[in-house]
Amino acid sequence: MARATVVVGYDDAELLDIACITSTLAAARDVGADPAYTVTLLTPGGRTMTCRPGLQLAAHGALEQHTGAVDTLVVAGGFGAERAAADPVLLAHVRRLARDARRVASVCTGAHVLAAAGLLDGRRATTHWVFAADLARAYPAVDVDPDPIFVRDGRIATSAGVTSALDLALSFVDEDHGPVIVRRVARALVTYLQRPGTQAQMSVHVAAPAPADDVVRRAVDHVAGHLDADLGAAALADHAGVSERHLARLFRSHLGRTPAEHVRRARTEAAAALVATSDVPLARVAARCGFRSTETMRTAFLEVYGRTPSEHRRAFVTAP
Repeated sequence: MARATVVVGYDDAELLDIACITSTLAAARDVGADPAYTVTLLTPGGRTMTCRPGLQLAAHGALEQHTGAVDTLVVAGGFGAERAAADPVLLAHVRRLARDARRVASVCTGAHVLAAAGLLDGRRATTHWVFAADLARAYPAVDVDPDPIFVRDGRIATSAGVTSALDLALSFVDEDHGPVIVRRVARALVTYLQRPGTQAQMSVHVAAPAPADDVVRRAVDHVAGHLDADLGAAALADHAGVSERHLARLFRSHLGRTPAEHVRRARTEAAAALVATSDVPLARVAARCGFRSTETMRTAFLEVYGRTPSEHRRAFVTAP
């Protein structure tokens, strides 16, 4: 029997939130997943959705009229999520479908809908980092973690912004069909196999540029270009031309972390990129990125990614 997946949409939902789920599950069917997935897009009243930037997306049916078993229920995110979360009819039917579903998930601000439905109470959850504080304030019973790209808490999953839905959907395929099928799907979608849910939303390599503060910028640029150098507090402060105490104060003010925390994260992110995209031995990766030993690097990986460097590398190996 096919695995019935229902995606809940509404006006001003994010098209990419929907497409990352539906296209990934369709690709699984195309590469031989058995049982395959069926995907049904439902909206209130079965109305056509208006997605950004004004694109029209037709629904398969009305949310309130859907009956039958649901294996996985996914609520899309988007700027219309708060209006959707205030719709008592929509919430009632999300609760109804979630009641017997094997898995329930949200993408991005779709977490607001699950929270409003009471499905996240007492659970750890995530959403796009921009909206995490709003979610935490509005729903204090939810343990909001703004860092991971997705979180699984029992049968409930929540994911961060937009393309993290692809990683979440790949995790579903992996859970249901194993590594061979999920690797085929990743190849079909021309994407990395799967980022772990514990990966941070805001990698230091894609985060916003350092603030305009000259001292912080010089220090951050020095770290990025000299990962294998002495980046201790004294050396970094000397390079920046300020005292250790002043540098620490500036880092907390402009980056929200200490110089040591920034250095450790920068080294870990750089090592992760090298591990995922090359066959450089781990000892050389550790040395190149400034770790004292492979064990030190291993500890850093476990803290940031929840897995070892070897496990991280295996996750990015292309299937034969």
